[in-house]
Amino acid sequence: MSAPEISLFPLVELQAVSNAHNEWVALIFELAPDAGDSFQATLTLLKTPDVFAALAPLECILPVPQPHLLEQSQLEDLPPNRIILRVPSGACSDVAVQRKLANYAEAGYRIMVEGVAEGSAATMCSARSLMVDASLTLPPVLALVAQSGPHLATGMGSEERIADCAKAGFSWFTGDFALHPSQDSNIGDGTSRKRLLALLGLLARDADSRELEVLLKQDPALAYHLLKLVNSAAFALSSPIHSFGQAINVLGRRQLQRWLQLLLYARQQDDGLANPLLPLAAVRASMMEGLAKQLGWDRDQQDMAFVAGVFSLLDVLLAMPMTEIVAALSLDLDVVMALLDRAGPLGDLLKLVEQPNGADLEQAGISRETYWEAQLQAYHWAIQVSRNI
Repeated sequence: MSAPEISLFPLVELQAVSNAHNEWVALIFELAPDAGDSFQATLTLLKTPDVFAALAPLECILPVPQPHLLEQSQLEDLPPNRIILRVPSGACSDVAVQRKLANYAEAGYRIMVEGVAEGSAATMCSARSLMVDASLTLPPVLALVAQSGPHLATGMGSEERIADCAKAGFSWFTGDFALHPSQDSNIGDGTSRKRLLALLGLLARDADSRELEVLLKQDPALAYHLLKLVNSAAFALSSPIHSFGQAINVLGRRQLQRWLQLLLYARQQDDGLANPLLPLAAVRASMMEGLAKQLGWDRDQQDMAFVAGVFSLLDVLLAMPMTEIVAALSLDLDVVMALLDRAGPLGDLLKLVEQPNGADLEQAGISRETYWEAQLQAYHWAIQVSRNI
């Protein structure tokens, strides 16, 4: 594929794709505008050692904006069972493109058409799936039934919209719906809020293990998730753990704090679905810690970076203003500034994690390649967290 030379390591936004149970099933690679040829830029990212192992078992949806230029040699190092080639619907009417994509499909690569192609063009490209912005309108029913799927609905801003799209035939979803939970999904009970804030306060001031035990026993859901976690494959213990005291001893103080901060997001929702905020909080926390380490910050500063990342979604989780949450906790001033105003060194780092751009990365002294490595590690950890909690 001929393409303009890429002078900079590409920046990518990884968009998580969820199924109807809020479980991650795939990642969309969205490249920054300065990446040049987006498929070639994606190949640069995928040359990272063990990248597919890090993102396993998720499938990778790669942009192919010019499928007529795609060559077999570019696909040789990509595992067909993990790759979905995303092509624009407008290119599907080209007979040469149809033949080329059909050949790649025969070799095991799956084709996803972005948008709705005319007539039978998607079928002629051997496409299995459609990727459609269904935020406002749904595609024709015939467009979905013509391919086996799974079909991906983008622009999902709410759980209600996901339900509508699921009825229409979509089974994969992406969007910012996790940041806009329904009222039923929030922790609406005042007693629960107070208990969670109390627990967060104990964690923030490194309270005695016995104090943590008392609060854990008052929260059956949180206690269940903690015991489930320490008995999971993530810790591979020779004998099961049955008490909170044992769990605390096994994890250690530092790890206990981190896992409990994440476990707050794992509380079972009324509908029984996984909380989509959990992996997002894990990504932010891990990226913050990883970038802090790359910047040469000491261990305490790295811990504060982790806390700022994992707490940055508490206002969504608890349906409370961040000012009220921060007022109830004994947090370091740098963490408070980051959470309230995205100010200070931690606030600057949090902004980079939320919305990176080349100029800000350069100003922070973080290379694009370093950012990608932290991003990859963060998604790897978030995948593992989601599977073990």
